[in-house]
Amino acid sequence: MVLTPRDLQMSNFLKFALGALLAFLVASCAEPPTTKPAATASTSGHRLQKVRTTAYTHTEKGGKRNAVGTYLASRTVRSAASDWSRYPLGTRFRIIDTNEVYQIDDYGTALVGTNTIDLYKTSRLEMRRWGVRHVDIDILAWGSEAESLRVLTPRAKHRQVRQMIVALQKKSMTRSLGVRVD
Repeated sequence: MVLTPRDLQMSNFLKFALGALLAFLVASCAEPPTTKPAATASTSGHRLQKVRTTAYTHTEKGGKRNAVGTYLASRTVRSAASDWSRYPLGTRFRIIDTNEVYQIDDYGTALVGTNTIDLYKTSRLEMRRWGVRHVDIDILAWGSEAESLRVLTPRAKHRQVRQMIVALQKKSMTRSLGVRVD
């Protein structure tokens, strides 16, 4: 059998699929510098430096409940919101400067695609006083990407939620392919 040049050409679909796979693998290896653990070890083993933080309060649009339906916490362990594909639901961390402990139990549409963590404050005055700060944090426990997906999936009609779902699925896929994702 003699192969013609036409037989050797890849279909446009195959070229696109291979290109997309290559782009995905290259992009999944890239990581923003603000999410890399510092070289110095902390008590938790995962210190993140200069994490951008903002603040929110219950009088804003989201109300008094977090994404999982419980009340926003402000006592020993406080509520925080993030892009769950960066900091999954249940991630617990301590701010080094203030020694306050937070747990990711909420998300905000403005946080999707960012490395920003939104900290729950009990009043507008506290929220304004916090403003925007870049702080060092110790990750005490990473949350669950599977639990994040479980909560997000029924809300997939919203564009920002779909973005988080796709990013979480990509992470899961790269791990199953054996690609390291920190």
